[in-house]
Amino acid sequence: MSQSRLTELTWREVRRAGEQGIAVLPIGSQEQHAGHLPMGTDTLLVEEVLDRALAVLDEEPSAPEVVRLPALPFGHSPHHLFAAAVSLSAATLGAVLDDVLDSLVTSGYRRVMVVNGHGGNDEIMRLAVKRFALRARVTVAACSYWTVTADEDEDEAGRPDVTPGHAGWFETSLMLAARPELVRTPVPARTPVEPPPLFDHPPHPGLTVERHGEWERVDGSTDDASGADADRGGRLLDDRARGLARAIRAFDAASR
Repeated sequence: MSQSRLTELTWREVRRAGEQGIAVLPIGSQEQHAGHLPMGTDTLLVEEVLDRALAVLDEEPSAPEVVRLPALPFGHSPHHLFAAAVSLSAATLGAVLDDVLDSLVTSGYRRVMVVNGHGGNDEIMRLAVKRFALRARVTVAACSYWTVTADEDEDEAGRPDVTPGHAGWFETSLMLAARPELVRTPVPARTPVEPPPLFDHPPHPGLTVERHGEWERVDGSTDDASGADADRGGRLLDDRARGLARAIRAFDAASR
């Protein structure tokens, strides 16, 4: 596979890569993750999954040409400002994605994939992709890393009841595997919260419900992370990486 980083290419190399290659943009956030995970958890994890996915593709004899962009480290995180976050408004994040996509197209790219690591970015990212494809001759894809599983082993899909969650079992297990030195241990057990927050437990299927102050009430985490496990986290990372590698390969085949 021809795999490169935009930061390390000359402008002529960027132009040549754009003729056939896929530009991949990881996006994350800087926000509180309870008391045991760092602010940059979402950015670190999306980069780790992408690293592993590209390593999977690199082992294949004929794989897509990929140009990796630097991760966008800021996202839409106003619901975490009660503690600490660096947050872009929805309009600003959408405008930033528009500008990045427009720059890539102007630089010669016709295929772009956005890979997201923060739940608050998901809807904005998907809208930006849909909107951009209406006005530019480009094929754009988007996904959040936790949604692309390899489907090889149901057990490795993780616990759907807490995936992705926030600063809970899933993210903590992944961080224990990817960046254990940044996890503050021992991870304390989470005190049960009653009533459960409506953003995680809507009163009726299909409803999206947000109630003022609930993120602060649950101390910025969605579930108990004290049982997080590095070995399980490593398997979950590898599963998402294989899934992302398949997604990149499928996007390449469909957009040539």
